[in-house]
Amino acid sequence: MRHPRTVLSAVVGLGLGLAAALGTTPAIAAPAPAVPAPSVPAPQAGYIQSAGYTQTAGSREDAAANEAFFQAVVKSVAQKRAANPGAQSVTVVYSSANAPSFRSQIASSAQIWNSSVSNVRLQEGSNADFLYYEGNDSRGSYASTNGHGRGYIFLDYAQNRQYDSVRVTAHETGHVLGLPDNYSAPCSKLMSGGGPGPSCTNRYPDTTERNQVNRLWQNGFAAALAKSLR
Repeated sequence: MRHPRTVLSAVVGLGLGLAAALGTTPAIAAPAPAVPAPSVPAPQAGYIQSAGYTQTAGSREDAAANEAFFQAVVKSVAQKRAANPGAQSVTVVYSSANAPSFRSQIASSAQIWNSSVSNVRLQEGSNADFLYYEGNDSRGSYASTNGHGRGYIFLDYAQNRQYDSVRVTAHETGHVLGLPDNYSAPCSKLMSGGGPGPSCTNRYPDTTERNQVNRLWQNGFAAALAKSLR
């Protein structure tokens, strides 16, 4: 299932693999919603779908889509920083209002990333840089962006019952922070997504992944902010 032809789509998967930090807790079953799930925004021309938790058809488009999602978030944050250039820290604001069944997993994912990196912080609030949505999709969970500062993460019910739900959410959030998929990597890599299989429950990025995010938000963000101020 893909968006209409007007949408550039590329589904990239996540391989479960965060073992050490949170141990081998069984996969968290995402509860079925008691009420109809909020609908995901209708596909629009120019939207790019990427970053699926499990690998489907890998291509160069996947890598480009991941980069586009990251750049969209950076642009959104940079625009806010341009309006308030005195701010010292880089805060990325998210909203879980449209994913009520996953509020706990989303909060845990934000806590994991906030405890793992120092140059960027995730915070729930209004005027969000990206949104979370929930629902059913045969493609599983993924990230989507229009490349112009608007984006969301979609969390699929079935996939979050099959795999560790916090790992799925933390993996997709890793794309927000600029990390690409790495399906062939071991479970110790958060961005290996579903590659290692459902038994992988590692929810934490490893040292290389943490360092990569810190570099992106220390140097890459500074360049994006300078551009937005011009």
